[in-house]
Amino acid sequence: MPRASEIKRGQVIEHDATVWAVRQIERSAPTARGGGTLYRFRLEAIPGGERRELTLKGDDVLREADLVRRQCEFSYRDGNQFVFMDSEDFSQYLLDSEMVGDAAYYISDGLQGIYVLIIGDAPVAIQLPQSVVLAVTDTAPVMKGATATKSNKPATLETGLEVQVPDYITPGEKVRVNTESGEFMSRA
Repeated sequence: MPRASEIKRGQVIEHDATVWAVRQIERSAPTARGGGTLYRFRLEAIPGGERRELTLKGDDVLREADLVRRQCEFSYRDGNQFVFMDSEDFSQYLLDSEMVGDAAYYISDGLQGIYVLIIGDAPVAIQLPQSVVLAVTDTAPVMKGATATKSNKPATLETGLEVQVPDYITPGEKVRVNTESGEFMSRA
């Protein structure tokens, strides 16, 4: 069982009889003598998506959750269910849109690098890759002189996600978006 200081972002732990995915970790070292390092974890419940913060000392012990991660590819959407195909044995996993949650905004046809999280032979959640490539469907036209100054404009992507993009991005272009922050990273 790992200590709080050994936990990394993306790990899945059990706490208070619930399975949590670690989304973010902040480390703070008090300046007072004898003050131990504190770790503040931002957690997301699997399944359900409930969010919570947890603060622990570096020596506190956590329990890793017993789950299986299967690398998959997004196949198609059937009503309110998402269908993912296992990259190794080609089995399919069905997840309801509630289980997928806001991650649906980052899922496009044929997206690879997704991990389906399975607890007790049942798929319960997905883990997205660090970034995805999506096409811009709608944005304001390019403004003259936009390359001289750095400014952003809203853009709607193929999945309905809205992000701020630089002024030089036009409809039809593909952009890389960070799945954790929802921010524009670069052209693709």
